[in-house]
Amino acid sequence: MRKMFTIRAVLASIFVAAGLGFLPAAAHPSVDVVASNWKFAPATIELHVGQTTTLRLTSSEGVHGLKSDELGIPQTTIMPGSWATVQVTPAKAGTYILHCTIVCGAGHPNMALTVHVVP
Repeated sequence: MRKMFTIRAVLASIFVAAGLGFLPAAAHPSVDVVASNWKFAPATIELHVGQTTTLRLTSSEGVHGLKSDELGIPQTTIMPGSWATVQVTPAKAGTYILHCTIVCGAGHPNMALTVHVVP
């Protein structure tokens, strides 16, 4: 019995020393959103109350914008060829409709991203 305990203790020490005894911290989930004339893709995303999610925003054509006071998203400009990142931690469940905040042409009034926040 003592020998079995010793073997387990030695193996545990090896795993800890090698860094295998620890699980990496879970990274925040991320969601990629691509803006184009005159839509967001995907058009609908789902977030969870209290869970921080990183929105990675880019544009495939045109300059666009996104903002939501309710979700804590500051005014963010979305440029072609680069990524803007915003961390969001929703406080309340619900459906939020975020409209493009930079006039981008004829379809601009209908350009919206729907965010479903679930418990």
